Amino acid sequence: MGALTAGLSGLTALVSDLASGARARGTVWGYRGAWTAVRRMPERAAYGAFDAVADLMVRRGGKGLARMRANYAKVRPELDDKALDALVREGMRSYLRYFCEAFRLPDRTPADLDRMCRAVNDEAVRASLSAGRSAVIFIAHMGNWDIAGAWSTSHLAPVTTVAERLKPEEVFREFFEFRASLGMTILPLTGGPNPFTGLRAAVERGDFIALVSDRDLTSNGVEVDFFGERARMAKGPALLALLTGAPLYAASIHFAPAGPGRGAAGRETVVTFSDEIPVPADGDNAAKAQAMTQACAAYLEGPIREHTADWHMMQRVFVEDLDPARTGK
Repeated sequence: MGALTAGLSGLTALVSDLASGARARGTVWGYRGAWTAVRRMPERAAYGAFDAVADLMVRRGGKGLARMRANYAKVRPELDDKALDALVREGMRSYLRYFCEAFRLPDRTPADLDRMCRAVNDEAVRASLSAGRSAVIFIAHMGNWDIAGAWSTSHLAPVTTVAERLKPEEVFREFFEFRASLGMTILPLTGGPNPFTGLRAAVERGDFIALVSDRDLTSNGVEVDFFGERARMAKGPALLALLTGAPLYAASIHFAPAGPGRGAAGRETVVTFSDEIPVPADGDNAAKAQAMTQACAAYLEGPIREHTADWHMMQRVFVEDLDPARTGK
């Protein structure tokens, strides 16, 4: 019981730091303690404990929670304060569900993944991969992208993705090795070779390339219309598709009630693909990349509005909230 208490206490600090982008405060032991303790717990007990941690974090508040609330207010402007507070609580529970599943994922079997994840509108993606062509997927910070990645590796094609380097370095290495153990190729965004070179090689191999791109991490992204506001998103998926000829899709990921024999603790991960994003006939690559990124953003508006709590956006994404140094204005 002591290990469990220490692990969950450390988890609270860990998630607070990772979500806010702050320099972690002693989170390495918290991460490892939570990793060990959560994998030993019965399934429903583990999810219940993470709900409790989520509720505690909501009561404590902080910059990450305030940013989530502000982002949700733009997505769901019709909500009053009470409804928005309830949505933030639901959103934090969803985010902690992601961490609970991530900690337990190394023990999951292929049969577990089959019952925990399913895809919708994946026929075109499967056809491309079956023909030996890569598929580039623009995804948002939604649901559980690690479960989706592990499922895709065994059901679609080898997965390649880019990961933001976390602080401290030990936590980043733990996440790096964890995702690699699931069969995914992980390219660090910074601190290594140019990830775009690795992505082009992945296209040549015919990989399934999933890139979390609903936030611009490099200051080289593009502005798009998003829920009636201007937002900055990464142009990498569109540019990669343009330069390699690989098809581009957007995909949403959300948690849904699971039927008998499916899911974990009553929920399953659902990955829904868009139709192929068309390449504009006119304009240079910069203009085409902007238009294709806009198309991805437009597709994601519907799922994010419908499943707002599963959009784990605790950082600044809308232009009016960004530091002017990030926007060049």
